[in-house]
Amino acid sequence: MDVERILSMVDHTLLAQGATWDDIRQIVDDGIKYHCASVCIPASYVKQAAEYAAGGVKICTVIGFPNGYSTTETKCFEAADAVKNGADEVDMVINIGWLKDKKYDALLDEINRIKAACDGRLLKVIIETCLLTDEEKIKMCEIVSASNADYIKTSTGFSKGGATFEDIALFAQHIKPNIKIKAAGGISSLEDAEKFISLGASRLGTSRIVKIAKELEKEGN
Repeated sequence: MDVERILSMVDHTLLAQGATWDDIRQIVDDGIKYHCASVCIPASYVKQAAEYAAGGVKICTVIGFPNGYSTTETKCFEAADAVKNGADEVDMVINIGWLKDKKYDALLDEINRIKAACDGRLLKVIIETCLLTDEEKIKMCEIVSASNADYIKTSTGFSKGGATFEDIALFAQHIKPNIKIKAAGGISSLEDAEKFISLGASRLGTSRIVKIAKELEKEGN
């Protein structure tokens, strides 16, 4: 698989707490240059980034991030605000405590309410796999499959682990065809990216692939 195809599936991501506008602008420039699927940035930069990008790359942001325990109303406000500011895609974090409490109806309702607040934009549901049992991951596949969301996503990158091959294979086995898969967190090589895609991921949340592309350019490849 060539680097260009992999880059077309990358949500080029910078969510560090100390990210400055100069940092974000570089992410946007890279996203445009390397034809990434989107750039995933903090909500506070969405309006500025959307105006700067001028349609050259899709703008993605995160809500309820990274812990997921904001109220549903707060998450809906965040989603609507992000869309108003120019976000094309929204990545939400589930309430992990609700999952462990088996509040499945509340989880489904929250996802659907946030999707409605997205006003037609893509919604990706982050379930933070490193904190879940396989049974809980399968249950979330069922819930997201029954929802109006567009993607199930492994990780925030801010907990104790990121995407694993095993989790993407598990998603692919249990998610319905109407839902796509995003692997995020710890994707650090082209080989890993190819493996995640071969297992069923159609989006990759990472900054490393663009860095690799730049390194290859310097080497003349």
